[in-house]
Amino acid sequence: MTAALRVVVADDQALVRAGFRMILTADGIEVVAEATTGLEAVDAVQRHRPDVVLMDIRMPQMDGLAATRQILTGAGEAPRIIMLTTFDLDQYVYAALSAGASGFLLKDVTPEQLVGAVRLVRNGDALLAPAITRRLVQRFAQQDPEPPTIHRDLAALTPRELEVLGLLAEGLSNAELAGRLHLSEATVKTHVARILAKLGLRDRVQAVVVAYRTGLVAP
Repeated sequence: MTAALRVVVADDQALVRAGFRMILTADGIEVVAEATTGLEAVDAVQRHRPDVVLMDIRMPQMDGLAATRQILTGAGEAPRIIMLTTFDLDQYVYAALSAGASGFLLKDVTPEQLVGAVRLVRNGDALLAPAITRRLVQRFAQQDPEPPTIHRDLAALTPRELEVLGLLAEGLSNAELAGRLHLSEATVKTHVARILAKLGLRDRVQAVVVAYRTGLVAP
């Protein structure tokens, strides 16, 4: 399973690409392509169908945000996308999360954090652990127009599901949710899956965005 994990690295800095390739390859993760522009990133995804894309925000020709939107609205099964940024509070990252990216990393990430993040999102989770992600959502959730593709009818959720969604917005993991609510992790996973299905969301990141935008959780 580890050897089958396939990644595209998209960044206009050669040293960043080389460093990430070295780190991932050393851990048995295959880097199937590199891209220096957003257009190249889109093409690489279409050609190689990776599991995960590491996507820089600022690139020539097409930036990472536009590339992310194009990839996630394309035909076929889309990869998980992790945004890369030099800055810890960037409105473009938040826009990417709203568009369906599964999280983001700072470029000074440690090798262990990079590998862990790639494996995490590949397995269907979202990169929510860093407090910085929550700060991004808190800062920008009320500022940007709501994407029309995401359904926001919280009335469809049960009281327990609303409770789970609120705790998701605090960045709690499934294990932490289970402990807080005195439930099994399997039950928590079921609640999370139902929340995503009812609201038409891609993953936990978008669920957090919804929690703040709808006022369920206050910034």
